[in-house]
Amino acid sequence: MSPMEAVKLRPQGERCVTVDLDAIPPEVTEADEEIFFRIISTDLTQEQLDRVAVPSQTHPKQENVLAVHWHPEFVPMDTIRRRVEAIYPNKRHELIIPTQHNELLWWDDYAGVEVDCYSSGFNRKVQLLLHFRRDRVEGPNQASMLKAMLNHTFKYRSSQLFDFMHAVTSPDKEVVRQKAARQTNTEADVVAFTGLYVGKIQRMLEDNWSRVPKGSIKNKLLRNFFDELRAEYDETLINHAQVYLKAIKKLVKAEFSLQYFYRATEIIEEARSLGAGIVIPHPEQFWPILLADYDVDGIEVWNPQSMEYTEFLIRAVNRQNEYCGRAERPLLIFMGDDCHMSEKVKDPEFQDKEKVAREIGLQPAWDDLIVRKSLILCGVSRQQVMDEYAERLG
Repeated sequence: MSPMEAVKLRPQGERCVTVDLDAIPPEVTEADEEIFFRIISTDLTQEQLDRVAVPSQTHPKQENVLAVHWHPEFVPMDTIRRRVEAIYPNKRHELIIPTQHNELLWWDDYAGVEVDCYSSGFNRKVQLLLHFRRDRVEGPNQASMLKAMLNHTFKYRSSQLFDFMHAVTSPDKEVVRQKAARQTNTEADVVAFTGLYVGKIQRMLEDNWSRVPKGSIKNKLLRNFFDELRAEYDETLINHAQVYLKAIKKLVKAEFSLQYFYRATEIIEEARSLGAGIVIPHPEQFWPILLADYDVDGIEVWNPQSMEYTEFLIRAVNRQNEYCGRAERPLLIFMGDDCHMSEKVKDPEFQDKEKVAREIGLQPAWDDLIVRKSLILCGVSRQQVMDEYAERLG
């Protein structure tokens, strides 16, 4: 029996699918390995490179490109550069700095990273964007403490994938699975189907550990693997499995210990010793950070995941500058595209439409008439932010 024959839609009016689990081999098959090695691979075909280098849309009217919150992932910088040049054929000024998660990368004269850290004041994981002059951090003997801190954080964050898989497959995590199933209305056959394939992924990771690129060890490995199963199984089944996995991931992240992250103040202190600029991204996701009075250069008031409170955040930054004695070194207003380049190398049928639409330096809020009004009242423009921040970076 084929995988498609193993999944039968229920009569109209019932809410899920039934799965003939006996028809699915419990051992890892060649087809499973083919999917696994395809999704962990960082080698790109010429077709994928061309897909990245040639954008579907361009923005010839945009002359200033400010991009200090984006993720190259495993896409070559020269290919990304070709895309940026194509998107903004008439750009005159740019400040472009990559911010890979917990890994320093460079673009021309600058280096950057997005760091996961711990805010003890309100017991939450937060993230900080760090930007540097490249010559202060690039050499093998430079920024050794910061690089060690980033390496520790990278490994710890990656360990979340194993907690995630453990929650899906281990007998001692039945309570977590039941809670996720109740939250998502997922039936036992879909829970079992999901656990069967996550177990296979676990075994393939263990058996091929030395061949797995470290950048592939992320929670989205599971999402990408199940998306590939759409070619073999019914769409409804995979959609249910993905919703259920997302619920388990949320539960696991809520229990993920923050004590192993460095405190935000420790990261800031080390970054400042290297002349870093520091920006708070995603403020909508952790409001208390706006009250923490961290030593930062700016706050991100908009990105594709945080668009609801842009005008409020602009006013909040302006109030802090007016009433907290920041005339000499005001908080700057940033917007982040939060573009993840790996989304663009996927086959179109597997791309997340919202994520793939993000582009490096594309922040439409700068040109939104209502937002522009707020920016003008605060004396802020994209060019002004670019010039001021570049000066601070030296």
